[in-house]
Parts: sequence; C-alpha cells; structure tokens
Amino acid sequence: MAVSHWLRPPRHLVVLFLGIALFLMFALAWLGWRLFRQDRALEQQRIQVRLEHAADVVAAELTRRLAAIEDRLSRLSTVPLSDLSDSARQLAAQFSADAVILVIDNEGVTGYPSGRLLFYPATTPVPEPDPSVFANGEALEFRRRDLSAAAREYRQLSQSPDSLTRAGALLRLARAERKAEHLDAALDAYHELAALGATEVGALPAELVARHACLSIEEQLSGPDDVQGDAETLHDDLHAGRWRLTRAQYEFYASEACRWTDCATDSVAKGVTAKQALATGAERLWNRPGAVQGEGHEVTWADEQPVLAVWHGSDERTVALLGGATHLAEDWIGALESTLAEQGVAIAFSDLNGRDLTPPVDSVRQLAATRAVADTRLPWALRVVSADPLSDFAQLRDRRRLMLLGLAVLALLVLVGLYAVTRGVSRELEVARLQSDFVAAVSHEFRTPLTSLRQLAELLSSGRVASEERRAQYYRVLERESGRLHRLVEGLLDFGRMEAGALEFSWERVIPGDLVRTVVQEFETELSDSGYHIELSTDAPMPTVRADSEALGRAVWNLLDNAVKYSPDCKRVSVSVSQVDGHLAIAVHDEGVGIPATERAAIFEKFIRGTSCDGRGTKGTGIGLSMVKHIVDAHGGKVRVESKVGQGSTFTILLPVEE
Repeated sequence: MAVSHWLRPPRHLVVLFLGIALFLMFALAWLGWRLFRQDRALEQQRIQVRLEHAADVVAAELTRRLAAIEDRLSRLSTVPLSDLSDSARQLAAQFSADAVILVIDNEGVTGYPSGRLLFYPATTPVPEPDPSVFANGEALEFRRRDLSAAAREYRQLSQSPDSLTRAGALLRLARAERKAEHLDAALDAYHELAALGATEVGALPAELVARHACLSIEEQLSGPDDVQGDAETLHDDLHAGRWRLTRAQYEFYASEACRWTDCATDSVAKGVTAKQALATGAERLWNRPGAVQGEGHEVTWADEQPVLAVWHGSDERTVALLGGATHLAEDWIGALESTLAEQGVAIAFSDLNGRDLTPPVDSVRQLAATRAVADTRLPWALRVVSADPLSDFAQLRDRRRLMLLGLAVLALLVLVGLYAVTRGVSRELEVARLQSDFVAAVSHEFRTPLTSLRQLAELLSSGRVASEERRAQYYRVLERESGRLHRLVEGLLDFGRMEAGALEFSWERVIPGDLVRTVVQEFETELSDSGYHIELSTDAPMPTVRADSEALGRAVWNLLDNAVKYSPDCKRVSVSVSQVDGHLAIAVHDEGVGIPATERAAIFEKFIRGTSCDGRGTKGTGIGLSMVKHIVDAHGGKVRVESKVGQGSTFTILLPVEE
C-alpha cells in the first residue's frame, strides 16, 4: 500500500504526528537519562575522593589522640604514690561521665572519680574486730536464748570508741531486738548503724546493711507500698556507686531494691547498664594475665555495651582508661568536631566484626570511606561519610533541575501541539459528521411532504378522484403538506439568518396568552390525525411583552414539535402561560423519554440531537432548540429545561414583562 494512503488527512495525519512526537520524546528522555548517569558517576567519584582524603586526616587525628592518652597513662603509672590520687582525678576530669581512670596494683583496683564503677573486681581487706569481744553477748543470744540480756550486752558494746566494734555491736543488737519482735527498737539500732557510713561490718558497708534491714522491717510493719520511696533512694545510691562492693554484693542489693520499686525504666536501665559495662571491663582487665605490666588497647563488649580499654603498666602499677559508648561519641568523635566540620564529614566506629560502637552514620548512594583496624592501628574500624549529602549533590541537582525543566517545556510544547492538532481535527470531523447528519435529516424531512404532494397531484391530475368529497380532502392534505414544507424552508432560511446575525425582528406589544393559544390551535390542527392532545392553561390578567410575534410563535411551535416527537407513548402535552418573579413564563411539558443531565447544555447547540432519538428513529434536523435559544436571547430572555429520564421534560421560556 502506498505511503500517501497512510498520510491522507485527517486521522492518519494525527496518528503519524503522535508517533513522531512520541519517538522524539522517547529519544530525548533516553539521551537525558544517559547524561544524568554520566554526570552522577562523575559527581560520586569526586565525593569519594574527598571522603578518602578526609578519612586519612581523621585517622591521623585519632592516632595522635590515642598516643597522647597513652603517654598520659604512662606518666601516671610512675608518679609517686602521694601524688597519684590528685593526678588520676585531674586526668579523669578531662573525659565524659562514661569514662573512668583505673589504678591497678597488687592490693586491688581504685577508680577515679569515685562512683563511676558499680562494683569492683576486688576490695581492700579491712581488719575485723576481735570475735571474743562479742562472745558473751552471743552466748546469751544463742545458748541461753536470753534476748533481753544479750541486747543489754550489745548495747553496752555499742558505746565503744572503736568504730568496727560499734558497728558489730549495733548489728547484733538489732538482730536480737528483731528476734524479740521489738521492731521499733531494732529500727533504732539499724539507724544508729547506718550513721556509721562506710564502716565495714561483715565485709559490707554498715550503712548499706542497715538501710536494707530497715526496708525489710518497714515492709513488715507497713506493707510494700510505704517503702517504695526509701527503696528508690537505695537504688539510686547503688547506681551512683556510693559503696565499694563486689559484683555479687552489688547484684544482691540491687535486686533487693528492685523488688520494692520499679527500676526497669528505659533511662534508669540504660544508665545502670552503661556503668555495669565499665565495672565488667574493670574485672576483665584485673583478671588479664600480667595485668600490672605491659600496655595496649582494645574494645570489648560487656552487657551489650562497648567498652574501650587503654592501659599502660609499670613495675609499680597499671593505669587504665575505661570508656563506654558515650565516651567514644563525646571524647573521641566530639573532640574532632573542628576537624570534622572543616572536612565536612561525619564518622562512626565499629569493631572487628562490623558491630557499631557509636551511633551509625548513613551514607547516600553508599558513598563512604572506611579504614580497617589493621590500617590505622586504632582499637576500632573507622567509617567516614559526608555530613551534608545534600550540599555535595547541589551542583548535580541544579544541572539536573535545569535539564528536566528544558525537557518538561519541550514535552509540554509537543503535548500542547498534539492536543491542538487532535482537537482541531476532531472538531472538523465532528462538524463534518453533524453537517452530514443535518443534510440527511433535512432531506428526510423534505422527502415526506414532497412525496405526499406528488402522489396527490398525480391523482388529481389523472382525474382518478371521482367524488368531490375525496377531492376536497386531498386538497386539504395538499394545503397542509405544502404549509409544512413552507415552514421547513422558512425555518432553515431564518436559522441561516440567525447564525449570520442578519435576521431582523418586528417588535410589537404582544399578549402572550393569545399568541400561545393561536400557536397551540394551529399545532393541534397539524396533528389532528395523530391523536395528540394539547392542554393549555393561562393566568389572567396577563401582562404584555415586547416581542416579534412570528419569531416567538416559531419558538413555541418548535418546543411543541419536540414534545410530540419525544413522547411516543404519552399523547398529552401541557402548555402553561404564567407570570413568575416578574417574568413571563411559557412552559411546555411532556411525559416522554426525558433528557440525561449530561446532555442538557449541549442540546441547544446546532445540529446536536439527544441520544434518546438514536434508537427510536425520531425525525428532526437538530436546529429546533438552537433556533429557540436564538429567538429567546434576542428577546432578552432565557430558556430553562427540567427533565428526568423516563418521566418527561419541561422547557420554559422566560421573557421580561413590558413595564
């Protein structure tokens, strides 16, 4: 088939233009996508080079900081014993609350500042009082079971100037009073014992033993709810590292405190876990073979928390720095704030297994620089990402935005052009179809009266009509059909003049009721054989209007004609003339097929006919309602339509009343 056949207008031209437009848009989108990818790859390469350089700078800074800490620990391990405490406290003050300085020697472990460790791997032994001091009282308590005499003996010993003896005597006094069910006296003894503070009794701080016993007695007296406040205070003091305890001692009293109060809130549990991790790290360092010698650093996990340990040992002692997750974030990453800001990066630490030691940092498009432990000799692996990925890709975004804007404008122009061409061709096709339908409808309308006229003329001219009555009937039909043909021709001519704006109206004062009555009578005469009945109602008195009686009558006729055409099953049409809100209203109502709401505005356009006429074979040219609208608009009025599908329609002409 020839190419010209496919290019013939109008539909194939639209298809061809659409194909070319789509091809151009696809080609432009593909080229833009390729350019985007290349531009993005170059930008990512530039950012990656910057991150690699920043990783080297940050690793060097961290290495220098680690060396400085190791040097401070080395010097601290050799200072005289008299200056050790002050020097250790000064060094500890340089770090966050999640770090502790440990001094380890053959006698035990000391943490600076105090209270950072919840428990210690070993405690300093304290001499116990001579057991014979309490022998008499214990004999009265256990052998003779004379609790009152034993209490008096213990009370006398509690006045001893030796704090250890006093603590042992008060503990036994409270025990005896409790056995005797003198709970108030037992509480008084425990309160006196608590006043001795850190004095040890039975290898435990006297205050801790006494406060725990008081809680037990108060629970027995008042119930668990009344001891919750004191239990919370005890738990807070345990969490603050108030006493020097072993792990077993701490865990026992912590569990006892939690038995009386809710200590599992997120903030409390997190703080306790962090301190537990430091204490566990101290235990591991104490248990390390040769703990008081050598040097090194490592990151371990304790209680699901990371613990950094940096130590240096001498012949006299080992000094170590222990720090948790907060210490890593604040004292290591936070110390590099100026360097990180200068390089425009953010960093994070991880262990050898890739587990996060500090809060992780997100990277854009996997752009990150990493340094392994073997590369940096640091205790952790280093990850460096951009601190502001948006600014890194700002130039790329600007270029992409500009290119996308250009593509969007070009695509919009193509789409607008395509829409304009498609709409123009579609409108031309629709106009051509409407005109074709109009010509066919007009031809059909003309054919019916012309056929009747020809047949009757042949009968009359051939003399085959014998009776005068039949001849008179034929003459009346000739007159009616010729009148119908005349109205068709005049209607088409008037519509052409209306479209051209050349129709001149003859204005006069018109009584609307009389005009409508005349039109109805003529219309009923036209439909005398069809069985239709027109019901007319008019209000009286009726004001006059300024109108062209012939044009207004044609408008009413067209409405009546439509009412009859679209009411095939109901032979009744109602016409009313009334005055509504200062306007004259001429309403024509039928009980026909009705008009869908989507078509009510379009039916007043020329050549447009409702869809209800397609399947019914209803005759018409499609200009009747358009002519009605032209005439009513010329009279300064308006046409209103009300309709329900299957229930009929009401067309109302509203005209201004003459004052």
